[in-house]
Amino acid sequence: MRILVPVTNAIVGIDLADKKQMVVVTDHDSKVLARTTFRRHAGDLGTASDWAGKQASSKGSPVSRWRASPTGHRWRVLGQLAAEREMPFGCVQPMLTSWARRSEDLTFDKTDEKDAVIIARLTAQLRCYRPEPIDETRGRLGHLGARRAQLLVEAGSQVQQMRALVECVWPAALQTARQPFRSSTWTAAISVMVHRDGGDLARTRRLGPTRWESAVRREIIRRGNQKPCMRIVLLLFAALSDPAGVMTGANVEQRRRSNAAG
Repeated sequence: MRILVPVTNAIVGIDLADKKQMVVVTDHDSKVLARTTFRRHAGDLGTASDWAGKQASSKGSPVSRWRASPTGHRWRVLGQLAAEREMPFGCVQPMLTSWARRSEDLTFDKTDEKDAVIIARLTAQLRCYRPEPIDETRGRLGHLGARRAQLLVEAGSQVQQMRALVECVWPAALQTARQPFRSSTWTAAISVMVHRDGGDLARTRRLGPTRWESAVRREIIRRGNQKPCMRIVLLLFAALSDPAGVMTGANVEQRRRSNAAG
């Protein structure tokens, strides 16, 4: 990092935003040599890099080193602009910037200008890193990773919603498996109840243990599994007759909502 950030070079710190970019040029003692605001998008900051280079040269420093906080996607555009001008480029973690602002008691006084100076100061302390170049494959993997994270959050939210609804209408069912929503047998059995009987527990109970087991087994095979866990199948059927575990009356509408969520 010292090779990337030599003490003889000036440092350009920039706080990226949508239409307003704060740029400061500092030395390694965090003395501000020049500062300005560019009211344009990150893709139009080519003039900002040229301005920073001229300011550093006028102060007797070699070509500046760019440093940005990698929030969002704009830092990639800035990295491309710096590479075109052969200006070394690096990033400072946003969390480090936040901690540094707190240590300087600037938590409630957040401004783009002060954040840009903090970014430059962290760079002088070598608390920065060189981002890996983004090619087509890495960019696609990044998009897929972001989509995967989004799906995991959505799936977790839906499971929590279904659990809350099941607790309202049939709490005994949640006690039949250690992790019910991860159990293929449990989800197959609930699917049989929802699609065959419309969530009518009394109708499912009239099937009897043998027909109930056959229905769950067919659903398990349809889902690509070989056989159900008989312990969960029997416990679910027993829970159908548990008067303490089946809510009725005012919770009928909740049961319909849980069927729709399932």
